[in-house]
Amino acid sequence: MMGTNDLSEQIVAMLKSGEIETYRQGHLPLAAAWCRGINLIGSINSLVPSEMELQPGLAVQAMVLDVLTGRNALYHVQQFLEHQDRAILLGKDYAPDLFNDTNLARSLDAIAQRGTGRIMTELGIQAAKLCNLDMSVISYDTTATNVWGAYEDWDSEDGPLITKGHSKDSHPELKQFMTELLCVDQGVPIFGQTRNGNSSDKTLNNEMLQRIGKLMKQHGLGPGAFIYVADSAMVTKANLKKLAGNRFISRLPATFAVCDELIEEAIAVNSWQDLGSQNELNASPTRPAASYRSYETQVTLDDLVYRAIVIHSDSHDKRRNKRIDRQLTESEKVLSELLKKQESEFYCEADAKKAQTFCEALPAPLHHVSCKIEPFEQRKPGRPAKTKPAQTQTKYRLVWTIEVDTDKADKLRKAAGCFVLLTNVPLLAEQTKDGLDSAGVLRTYKGQYGVENDFAFLKDPLVVNDLFLKTPHRIDALGMVLIIALLITRLMQQHMRKYLQENDIIVEGLKKSIKTKRPTFYAMTWTFTNIEVLLIQDMRILKSVLSENQLKYLAALGLDERVYTDPASRPKTKSKITLN
Repeated sequence: MMGTNDLSEQIVAMLKSGEIETYRQGHLPLAAAWCRGINLIGSINSLVPSEMELQPGLAVQAMVLDVLTGRNALYHVQQFLEHQDRAILLGKDYAPDLFNDTNLARSLDAIAQRGTGRIMTELGIQAAKLCNLDMSVISYDTTATNVWGAYEDWDSEDGPLITKGHSKDSHPELKQFMTELLCVDQGVPIFGQTRNGNSSDKTLNNEMLQRIGKLMKQHGLGPGAFIYVADSAMVTKANLKKLAGNRFISRLPATFAVCDELIEEAIAVNSWQDLGSQNELNASPTRPAASYRSYETQVTLDDLVYRAIVIHSDSHDKRRNKRIDRQLTESEKVLSELLKKQESEFYCEADAKKAQTFCEALPAPLHHVSCKIEPFEQRKPGRPAKTKPAQTQTKYRLVWTIEVDTDKADKLRKAAGCFVLLTNVPLLAEQTKDGLDSAGVLRTYKGQYGVENDFAFLKDPLVVNDLFLKTPHRIDALGMVLIIALLITRLMQQHMRKYLQENDIIVEGLKKSIKTKRPTFYAMTWTFTNIEVLLIQDMRILKSVLSENQLKYLAALGLDERVYTDPASRPKTKSKITLN
């Protein structure tokens, strides 16, 4: 019988001889299991039939996992896989050289030709089924991504137009493409696509509203069964007509004259409803929770009546008051510079009055000039006679004061922090139990932040840095890869948080001192850093026992230790895993 010491010595000897391989794993086996959960490889291969050596679904999963390491997608994927347990990540031990740049490029070409929108729709359906996502609220938004290169001689069949457009990143000198996302359940993307770089948000909203009914029908939802949430770019006459029977919540643009009128009405009536903080996260000394008030009325646009809810936020109030202070300083500076060029002493009273009229009419955003004329005696030039007093002449001095235009400033102060939400969702009442009150409308609109956080991921320089591909359609396909990577991270994060909250379990965050029920995907990745797995022929063994905190995270993800040893492991999202 072999003792423990003998067994350890045998393992060491096998390691030295190369009979045992050691893999330093992290969070990627967990992400790979979730890729299998939405049938990533199978779904793409069924939609993009191919006789290529590298199947498109396999190429996408490899690139998605590559993205989730924080590396640039398409950058040395082959070298990345050489040091990975490929069977755990891809289901089978494929040769690394299969993932060379040529094969990956061909896969991107085939995907773009088939249509990235179809693939994302299918994966969105799979994700919704896997996690039973809440589809009652759908958030839509767009962002722009800068690229390098000429991208000339574009044809509509080449993919999205890579060109200059409105730069949201303040880089008008660079060409760009747009990315649109449709998200549910606090930021989980169920659809996304790359669009032309010069597309306007208003046009993209219009096109999405034309497709939204058909898209949601595939999720089993008809008109009125969901609420479409978008920013103010959605609110145009054309887009409101496209809504048909769909419900929506958006922000009324300040470019509509009625927006200021509604805010003025709310201020004049002064009958606010206190909504409290409405914050999903707990406040902290460094990030105090904003407090909200509302005033609800109605507004008619193109003969249709909508609910208009004026919202006042004290955090906006503080920020905007600081901005108003800066505006006041700048306004006073403008007048001061103009007055420096103006003469102030005159020989003729008529000239002084003319200058007074001119100065009091000087333009400034928040100030005006108040002038008065003061006569004074000035000795005439020349030597006076010894026997007579010096001769004088009457001159006129213009004395001005820069004063705040109190009406304009007070109006700005009172309106600070106010914005208007526009919706056709019925008011919550006994006869409309599916409606929303003012607080519900605000909470639903605030959920839009999930999409904005998603864009931060898609534009993270650690993920996409100096993006450059030769053709627009490959950018389209790569954009889909990034959105799928985002989908995996948001599914995992959302499932973790729901599980921990429902089961009242606390885990450690980025630091052991941080205890939370709302860990981020990033915090999870740090928890599973440098886990070692021994591969003995076809058998995998964890080198050390997982910690209690790691087991909690695995349970929250619907997984267990087998995720590191079983190439077929996938999340169990409906049954609960009990910790020993």
